[in-house]
Amino acid sequence: MDKCEKKRVFLFYCDECEELARNVASQSQVITLQTIKWRSFDDGFPNIFINNAQDLRGQHVAFLASFSSQGVIFEQLSVIYALPRLFVASFTLVLPFFPTGSFERMEEEGDVATAFTLARMLSNIPISRGGPTSLVIYDIHALQERFYFGDHVLPLFETGIPLLKQRLHQLPDSEKIVVAFPDDGAWKRFHKMLDHFPTVICTKVREGDKRIVRLKEGNPAGCHVVIVDDLVQSGGTLIECQKVLAAHGAAKVSAYVTHGVFPKHSWERFTHKNEGSEKAFAYFWITDSCPLTVKAIANKAPFEVLSLAGSIAEALHI
Repeated sequence: MDKCEKKRVFLFYCDECEELARNVASQSQVITLQTIKWRSFDDGFPNIFINNAQDLRGQHVAFLASFSSQGVIFEQLSVIYALPRLFVASFTLVLPFFPTGSFERMEEEGDVATAFTLARMLSNIPISRGGPTSLVIYDIHALQERFYFGDHVLPLFETGIPLLKQRLHQLPDSEKIVVAFPDDGAWKRFHKMLDHFPTVICTKVREGDKRIVRLKEGNPAGCHVVIVDDLVQSGGTLIECQKVLAAHGAAKVSAYVTHGVFPKHSWERFTHKNEGSEKAFAYFWITDSCPLTVKAIANKAPFEVLSLAGSIAEALHI
């Protein structure tokens, strides 16, 4: 499709997504950034103003969101619910990281599946003149979560794996790459996208009160092994996987996750300034789905950011 045939999109964004939004707009001449005044009343509740609201009538509108904490969800939902009501031609919500995706099931009566709760909240976005909201999410934790959303939204599940594949082909040892999955869940989630690479699968086994990472399948010996998963929190599983792979002869170990959540600055345990960490991970790739993490790890080895900007720009033109 030629650029002249693409629809013009007015893109709004939350404060912490400003850099990503600018990168998205730089990918296309027909994506125009729009601004919002994010203010608060004296009692702390949001006082929000959507600039140029009247100019949005009949236009294709999108909002780039980041639900990085409970505190910002309400103010962003207030905008997300308001934009479709401004007589826009269509509305797209880009939420790169669906934060409650790993809490998608009940293991015993009384557990609350907050993935379902957030999906219900997003399913109540008002319908625009063009129909249901398009909801763009990257590497949601479990694909069956698509069934948590109602008919008022159309979930579009994208992935950051093509960015990883492109980066791997640029490495000088690209012919020696082996992809490792930290558990069966990661293998099920990603192996079809990476089936042209040799694979290694790790697993967790219970020994007494502890869960120990073991090598289940594959041979990492002499190779640059890249551990692939959808997200990282404390990073404990990745570190244990690295130790197992190194013990089985891996020449180098790197990691990729789409979502670098890293609560409580847990990314610090991976930086090369820490003793022994330089030998542990050659590269640690994340995307910019979690903007606060991107700012925190800037220019800190072994981290590299693979930007979703181009992929988001393409999704906005669907």
